[in-house]
Amino acid sequence: MAELEVGGKKLPLDEDGFLQDWNVWSKEAAEAFAAKDGIVLTSEHWEIINFLRKYYETYKIAPPIRMLVKEVEKAMGAEKGNLKYVYKLFPGGPAKQACKYAGLPKPTGCV
Repeated sequence: MAELEVGGKKLPLDEDGFLQDWNVWSKEAAEAFAAKDGIVLTSEHWEIINFLRKYYETYKIAPPIRMLVKEVEKAMGAEKGNLKYVYKLFPGGPAKQACKYAGLPKPTGCV
């Protein structure tokens, strides 16, 4: 079983490299995932990551890309709620990569 080591703790990952339990997530875990991708998280990244965690807490689903963009647009406006903006932040696939950093399951419909 794959694991992500953060702060001396080993966090179990699923077969796709996502945390098995979103409750064990920490900011350090997000930074570790991002570092593996060569990304330094900025306040813009954290805005989307925190949005996703609140969304998951409310709806118990990790949104696919179209839903993510639509919900970000509702919450943060058209400047941030568009594909170009979220792809700039999460070039590995906004829904998939952002959900991984947020400690959520792989979004439905992502390959």
